[in-house]
Amino acid sequence: MYGKLFGACLYGIDGVLIEVETDLSNGLPQTSIIGLPDSAIREAVERVRAAIKNCGFQYPLQRITINLAPADLRKEGSSFDLAIALAVLTTSEQLILPANKKTLFLGELALDGSLRPVPGILSMVDLARRQGFDSVVVPIENVTEGSVIQGIEVYGLRHLRDLVPSVSGDADSSKSKGKIQQGRIQLEDYAHLSTNTYASRKESSEEGSYLMEDYIDVLGQQHVKRALTIAAAGMHNIMLVGPPGTGKTMLIKRLPTILPPLTDQEALEVTKVLSASGKLKNGLSRLATVRPFRSPHHTISAAGLIGGGTIPKPGEVSLAHRGILFLDELPEFNRQVLEVLRQPLEDRHVTLSRARAAFTFPAHFMLAASMNPCPCGYAGNDPKQQRCTCTPHKIAAYRAKISGPLLDRIDLQVEVPRPKEGLEVKITSSSADLQAQVLAAQKIQEERYKGLPISWNSELSGSLLRRTAVLDKPAEDMLHQTIDALGLSMRSYDRILKMARTIADLAVEEQITTLHVAEAIQYRNLDVRSVAMQEYE
Repeated sequence: MYGKLFGACLYGIDGVLIEVETDLSNGLPQTSIIGLPDSAIREAVERVRAAIKNCGFQYPLQRITINLAPADLRKEGSSFDLAIALAVLTTSEQLILPANKKTLFLGELALDGSLRPVPGILSMVDLARRQGFDSVVVPIENVTEGSVIQGIEVYGLRHLRDLVPSVSGDADSSKSKGKIQQGRIQLEDYAHLSTNTYASRKESSEEGSYLMEDYIDVLGQQHVKRALTIAAAGMHNIMLVGPPGTGKTMLIKRLPTILPPLTDQEALEVTKVLSASGKLKNGLSRLATVRPFRSPHHTISAAGLIGGGTIPKPGEVSLAHRGILFLDELPEFNRQVLEVLRQPLEDRHVTLSRARAAFTFPAHFMLAASMNPCPCGYAGNDPKQQRCTCTPHKIAAYRAKISGPLLDRIDLQVEVPRPKEGLEVKITSSSADLQAQVLAAQKIQEERYKGLPISWNSELSGSLLRRTAVLDKPAEDMLHQTIDALGLSMRSYDRILKMARTIADLAVEEQITTLHVAEAIQYRNLDVRSVAMQEYE
């Protein structure tokens, strides 16, 4: 006898549809799972056997072959337990599921038949919707997460025996023992949750805002706030350089308060990454509402930052997708770890190759970093304040921990000086004021790039950059002279153009002028300092 149901597994952060084929034949009782299963799937035989028996069904004493197709794709995880159990029960004619619905089955079975939650439900339900399925059956703990996806029915199941409806007391009930007649099982009898995801997401867009600080709390540092506004308006990478206690970390941690809200598509991408990595806690009733902010410790490994494992999982760069990756005290990170950031900063994704497959994870993030000017932190300090005790050799070695190619990819390099003595307490721009400027600039970019596969000025490249960031003649001459004088790379040239475009958008001007270019150039602070040190030597 032959039967087939549908399950799914994760491939990177995306769901992959898997056909669970079952064949029962005469022979010694034996169950084999084929189709490149991992250890968790091979062990499913014992979980399924115990669950079926403990729920009052009969485990067939036949030769059972279960094939997970396509057979050349490596499968992992415990999400196939429910599909395998139902495939065995339907093939042995102990259970007949409704034929009027194309249904996907997901979930891990306990030995008593109860269902346990599995990660990646959001991606797999989204896959089912795109593949034309009518419904998905998931563990009850995953039902709110799965219901985030609109256009498909999601049913929550607590226990395998819940599939058996109460038997009516007719005369023929004894004849039908162990076999449920078709049409007697209705998925609507199970827990069903349907939410208007996008509406609820927008209604709760302020959720979590009370956890964030406000730029109105920061005294002074107006030029740094301006730089952070430019970074947020174009999603440009930024690094703050200054002595300890000047507020570098405080300024960057407030950066999420001025970023634009997630679009519907971005919210789905962010939530899928969280779901695939098992980061969703206590269920989920809507898509992500705020942009991610990840701040890993400087002892992180390359695999932790970029992603890795035998079957790769998303790293910090993917968990920061559509948000901010904050690296505090940048030179304290291992240089080899920092170098892996080069490719995702350019390509906006990460590809990890293994012997059997290559996995691609999204990594479209804004890099925000901070560092001291030297190991002791006081280089360039006012002589009246604490003096630097580092030798030129120690300072050079400290800064050499950040390679030139990586530094080239950081658009804004801003000095954060120590506030002057007697700083007066003044009311400064709040996060709401700065966000209003960012949203206005974002609206301009949204109209400009309508129909194109980009959303931000930082994503411009090639001919599109040249057509979009058009300089007037004085501005073009200034930029060329600066590039020649400082010996900047062509990557730096392009990034100055992108920043100038964002600065012009903030000023609501279509033409890029010398004022916009001059402001963009001044943010290449470390490039200027590097040239000055070379001349000094």
